[in-house]
Amino acid sequence: MIEATEKKNLLSQWLSWQFVETPRGILRGWRNILVFNFEYFSIPLLCKTFFAYWRQYQWYYPRGFDVWQYFEVFFSNIISRVLGAIVRSFMIVLGILVEIIIFLIGFLILLAWLFLPALILLGLGRGLVLLSSAAILWQLNLFFELKFKKP
Repeated sequence: MIEATEKKNLLSQWLSWQFVETPRGILRGWRNILVFNFEYFSIPLLCKTFFAYWRQYQWYYPRGFDVWQYFEVFFSNIISRVLGAIVRSFMIVLGILVEIIIFLIGFLILLAWLFLPALILLGLGRGLVLLSSAAILWQLNLFFELKFKKP
């Protein structure tokens, strides 16, 4: 259904749409993508479980007292935790890098949207200048062809 809008002239409606409503929508979408990426890489969970076992691989200490088995289990658990920390740190860094890239792209999109009317006007002005200079050159070319034409 068509929403009723308040009576405004066309220019004020366009200015409101171009510089208020649409940038608000861009910012809302940009925020949603940033939050999604943060949750997609599970950065808070990875930070909380930074030194947890890698894929829950852990060895249990044996019953009785055997020094070599205790060392084996201890170092195996340490290796599993270190491996988990390495993989989690890689994923955290990757998630933060993707977050920075998304932030920069969103900023560029917002700036492009805000400067788009000026870029369109500049492009139209440049096109008119090129057209007028081409027309002047064409007229000069015709003038010199007619003036210096040999009989």
